[in-house]
Amino acid sequence: MQHRASFVVVANRLPVDRVTATDGSVDWRTSPGGLVTALEPVMRQKGGVWIGWHGAADETVEPFTHDGYSIVPVPLSTAEHEEYYEGFSNATLWPLFHDTVAFPEFHREWWDAYVQVNQRFAEAAAGAAAEGATVWVQDYQLLLVPQLLRALRPDLRIGFFLHIPFPPVELFSQLPWRREILEGMLGADLVGFQVPGGASNFLRLVRRLTTHKVDRERVQVGAGHSCVARAYPISIDTQGFAALAESPEVIEEAEALLDELGHPKVVFLGVDRLDYTKGLRQRVRAMGELFEEGRLDPAEVVFLQVATPSRERVEEYRRLRDDIDLLVGRINSEVGGIGRPAIVYRHAGFPRSTMAAMYRIADVMVVTPLRDGMNLVAKEYVACHPSTDGALVLSEFAGAALELKQAYLVNPYDLNGMKSALVQAAMDPPRERQRRMRALKKQVAAHTIDHWAKAFLGDLAALG
Repeated sequence: MQHRASFVVVANRLPVDRVTATDGSVDWRTSPGGLVTALEPVMRQKGGVWIGWHGAADETVEPFTHDGYSIVPVPLSTAEHEEYYEGFSNATLWPLFHDTVAFPEFHREWWDAYVQVNQRFAEAAAGAAAEGATVWVQDYQLLLVPQLLRALRPDLRIGFFLHIPFPPVELFSQLPWRREILEGMLGADLVGFQVPGGASNFLRLVRRLTTHKVDRERVQVGAGHSCVARAYPISIDTQGFAALAESPEVIEEAEALLDELGHPKVVFLGVDRLDYTKGLRQRVRAMGELFEEGRLDPAEVVFLQVATPSRERVEEYRRLRDDIDLLVGRINSEVGGIGRPAIVYRHAGFPRSTMAAMYRIADVMVVTPLRDGMNLVAKEYVACHPSTDGALVLSEFAGAALELKQAYLVNPYDLNGMKSALVQAAMDPPRERQRRMRALKKQVAAHTIDHWAKAFLGDLAALG
């Protein structure tokens, strides 16, 4: 009989990755990522259960125990992965929730698959939860799970957290299944958003599209159930990142990286998934124009841009990759020296230790998404940079901008404004840079991923 737990996490992916040894034996290792870091202690303490997809289609994996808590894999067929995940989740909801930077697609078949898979996740959670347990559902792939789970198990305390932005009325209203999505989320006792604007958008939509009574942050859904909507800005394991950046291995890797780059006077750094929401085209163009105009000297300045591969099977992403490749190549051919490109572009994933080494050497961190729920890279840089002499250029449209107010804030759609901010961040007097960086470090140290998880779960437990 499956273990029933007092604390259950439901997410699209499991917190573990499968590792196959040379002898063919299979093991599981903890995935890197802030959510896992924050919740693992709670999972171990409570003997919790984590429900999610294990990453391979058309395969069933039996539940197992990992590091003191239970893992329940949810199977997906190839067709379901294409329609529920790549389709409805990432070609419908993702662009719609990111200001329609790309056009969302609306297909009834995708919606049907989304409903079907959400039902499967809800049933898995219902089977894993003890009487009166707390269930915490994560993110946009599972928006229907709270309501579906409540129908199966009204005794549960259900929380939901959305990691991406929540759109305004005008955009969300495009969705043919807008009522169904809202009702799905309202199945939770507490719905968390990255920023207060997300919670406001949600409550405004509930008022407009449903008959439920809304009183400030509380929605009366039924006779015995209400839902509260609040902002809980997510963060990082600040101490863990800072300690990693100070480790001898990372310091050595940082020195080797500087050698590889030719010890430039100024290193600009961008770190992103290859995604159209991250503003990569605009950022590369802005840096290229600064080199071409002579406002930045390619003999003294290097722009290192890391773009981690993402959703390579989706046409929009393949097009973006080609565009960036061509743009970087053109700029380097025009302004770079022999053997010394002005823009060092890496389309690859790197381990966390290498990222920490990059953060250490970056004089200016460039985080300019067109839209982002939070953007943890900005916080990772602040935690990892060893001194107060760094600078963060940050998009106004990242959730992090509401907290990291001492960054050099930019509108990524305004290329001239972004160029001015990039130059200012590099050229400001040390005292000004240090003032800003001290404030950023204080903010990131005081608001960690642990604080985030405790705040959400504490509020969920306190709801009557």
